[in-house]
Amino acid sequence: MGKRRKLSQKGPSHAPKGVSGKQQQQQHGGHGQKPKKPGGSNSTPKTSGASSKPQQQQQQQQQHAEPTIPFAPEDKILLVGDGDLSFAASLIEHHYCADVTATVLEKDLEELQEKYPHVGENIGKIEAEDSRVVFGVDATKMAPFTDKKGRDGTGVMDRIIFNFPHVGGKSTDVNRQVRYNQELLVSFFKRALLSLAPGGTVVVTLFEGEPYTLWNIRDLGRHSGLQVAQSFKFQAAAYPGYHHARTLGVVRNKEGEVGGGWKGEERAARSYVFVRKDEAPKTVPQKNKKRARDAGDESSDDE
Repeated sequence: MGKRRKLSQKGPSHAPKGVSGKQQQQQHGGHGQKPKKPGGSNSTPKTSGASSKPQQQQQQQQQHAEPTIPFAPEDKILLVGDGDLSFAASLIEHHYCADVTATVLEKDLEELQEKYPHVGENIGKIEAEDSRVVFGVDATKMAPFTDKKGRDGTGVMDRIIFNFPHVGGKSTDVNRQVRYNQELLVSFFKRALLSLAPGGTVVVTLFEGEPYTLWNIRDLGRHSGLQVAQSFKFQAAAYPGYHHARTLGVVRNKEGEVGGGWKGEERAARSYVFVRKDEAPKTVPQKNKKRARDAGDESSDDE
C-alpha cells in the first residue's frame, strides 16, 4: 500500500468541497438567503470607517478564489485521455487520491514518450502509489470497468474525468471540427455510463468561448442519458504539477526545443459535472469553512 493511500485513509483533512450545487444551497441557507441573526433580523448594521469596504472586497476575493474539487481522496477515479499523465500524478501526489486509473490513447509507453518525453516521471508517481496507467484506451470505444463481466456487471467508477477532449487537427473547417468533437463526446458519454457507479459523476472540462461553446455539451449529455448537476471554473493551479497536454504532443520552437506556444493551463476553462438523469450524485465531503458563492465561478443547473 502506497504512502499516499495510507494518508488518504487517516481522515478528512484533505476532503474537498461537494459537487452538488443544490445541497450547497441548502447548507448555505438556500438561494442566496442570509442566515437569520439571533434577534430575528437579517439587517446588517452599518459600519463606520472607509477601510471596511476594501477589507470586505479582499475577503470575498479570497473566498471566491477557492477552487472546486469534484472528487474525494477515497473515490475510485477513472481519467480518460490523460495526455502526459500530469493530472493523474497531481491527484495522487497532492490530493492523496488512493485509487486512480489513468488511461491514454497511445498503444504503449514508446508511443506516449514520443509525444511527451517527460511522461516517465509521471508514470513513476502513479505506479508508486498503487494506481495504474492503461494504454490503448479509445474514449469512444473503451471497455467498461465493472464489478463483473457480462451485461449484469455494474459500473465501479465514482468519478470519470475527461479533461479537454479534442479529436486533434482532423480538419481546418470549423463546422467539421465541431461535428467531429460532438461525435467524440456523445460516444464517450455512452461508454462512460457503462463504467459509472451508482450515484457517480462524469466530469468534462472544456475551454471557454468559441468554438467550444458551439459543441453544446449540455445537450450532448442530455441525448446520452445524462444531465448537468453543476458547472464551475476549472483552476489548473489547484493541481500542482499539472500541465495541459495537446492531443498532438508537446510544442517545440524553431530550434526544436520543447516550449513555446500558448499554455492551455492559463486559458479560461469550465468543468461540467454530469449525473445520470433523475439520479442524485454521490456527494463529496464538504470543507468546514463555508464560502460565499460566486455566480461566475459555480452554478448548479441543467439549463
